Amino acid sequence: MLLESAAHLFVEQGYAGTSINEVGDHSGRTSGAIYFHYSSKEKLALAVVRAQFASWPQLNARYTAPGIPPLEKLVALSFDVAHTLREDVIARAGARLWIERRSIDAAVPAPFAGWTAAVTRLLAEARARGELARGIDPSGTATTLVCSFFGLYTLTDEVAGERELGARLHQWWLLVLGALQARPDPAGLLARVRSRLAANGGRMPPRARRSTTAAEEPGT
Repeated sequence: MLLESAAHLFVEQGYAGTSINEVGDHSGRTSGAIYFHYSSKEKLALAVVRAQFASWPQLNARYTAPGIPPLEKLVALSFDVAHTLREDVIARAGARLWIERRSIDAAVPAPFAGWTAAVTRLLAEARARGELARGIDPSGTATTLVCSFFGLYTLTDEVAGERELGARLHQWWLLVLGALQARPDPAGLLARVRSRLAANGGRMPPRARRSTTAAEEPGT
């Protein structure tokens, strides 16, 4: 797939270090064939970013089903995004292109609007249920959380490698949940989320299931 070939190169070499000729060599297509679909490298980069955005509605939909506490859905969403960034080259390329957006002669759309809206909604639900600590503003907190997550992802990828993101994210939530929860229990919430995700291939199930306790977690 042409976009996947371009994405691999953008991840490995960056936008400035990737040429259309290299994308052609990687994808088995001629430069002329690529230019037929994308008139410039900028247009190809934008197509990669838009392909990343196209997956968001399906991802977000998994975290709208009732029956699961909203803070658990929030944490699960972050691990789902981390899983996608680790396993999906289009997602990783989109993130890198956003970081390098100033070197791209085109308006790269911000990847955070839909994600921030989803986090705001989940925090508002948690507040309505009395599960959010006093003084927490859903909208402002959502922006802070999304920006912090992206910074965590970026630095982890650069310093420790993408495979460490799950462990770093777990530690981050232990810190953050202590401030978010009305009755702080970060370890307990994380245990429930990790158990649920492990039972569903790293994804939130479409409907609530019986919560699994930490003692029932696989490997414990």
